[in-house]
Amino acid sequence: MAGAYDDRDGTIWLDGKLVPWRDAKVHLLTHALHYGSSVFEGERAYNGKIFESRKHSERLLFSGKEMDIPIPYSVDQIEAAKDEALKASGLSDAYVRAVCWRGSGEDMGVASSHNPVRMGIAVWEWGAYYGDAKMKGAKIDIAKWKRPDPATIPCFAKAAGLYMICTMSKHAAEAKGCSDALMMDYRGYVAEATGANVFFVKDGKVHTPTPDCFLNGITRQTVIGMLKSKGVEVVERHIMPEELPGFEQCWLTGTAAEVTPVGQIGPHMFEVGALTRDIALDYEKLVRGQLVDA
Repeated sequence: MAGAYDDRDGTIWLDGKLVPWRDAKVHLLTHALHYGSSVFEGERAYNGKIFESRKHSERLLFSGKEMDIPIPYSVDQIEAAKDEALKASGLSDAYVRAVCWRGSGEDMGVASSHNPVRMGIAVWEWGAYYGDAKMKGAKIDIAKWKRPDPATIPCFAKAAGLYMICTMSKHAAEAKGCSDALMMDYRGYVAEATGANVFFVKDGKVHTPTPDCFLNGITRQTVIGMLKSKGVEVVERHIMPEELPGFEQCWLTGTAAEVTPVGQIGPHMFEVGALTRDIALDYEKLVRGQLVDA
């Protein structure tokens, strides 16, 4: 599948039924389009099975609650809908996007409590998020925008509006020939990339920022568990940007990113070392059901 995302063959699950891909539309006065009242999940299917599917469905409901978007489906219903959408796509390896939003209704100001909550699930082919960076290491910019104070946003929700500073940061990075950007938080600590968590290696230990103002990614949690099962010490802590030159290896984790080595952040260089390669390979085996000990 290729081309513009609104002009493709196939079907999309929309509000309880499968509809032709090109007919999955919303009205101009959809509340989410104007005010960002939308939450979503990005998931990957491998060999016909969505990895950690239920955790994603649970987080979707959590995000809806955090954003005051009462999603009218249970976890089991969301699971069934995703399964239906995946089977209808005919794909075994695919990206799955579940999204819930405030639609058109009686409200068109900031408030939207009278508007219906809608849900859609689209499935498509999506290869490596950072292209050939999985082999040679991604080149990362340092963003000017910071992850905000939790007192200012529902920072643990996967909400569409919270990604605008990520979009701007990634655009700026791409203009410099980079794949992504590393963001600091409101205190100046290293936080995450625009859509992925970050890990560093030094003296055989793995260091990763404490997720106290950004998403504790499902892939992040999976990789931490894998590292600990291998006997690797994982230190979750606040990391200052001045520490970057002292790290030897670096990688990103996320559903789209999977495990992607990083070769450079700003002026700082990292090797794509043995631990980075091993954890990337082990993750690939895990999601495909080939690793039983993780």
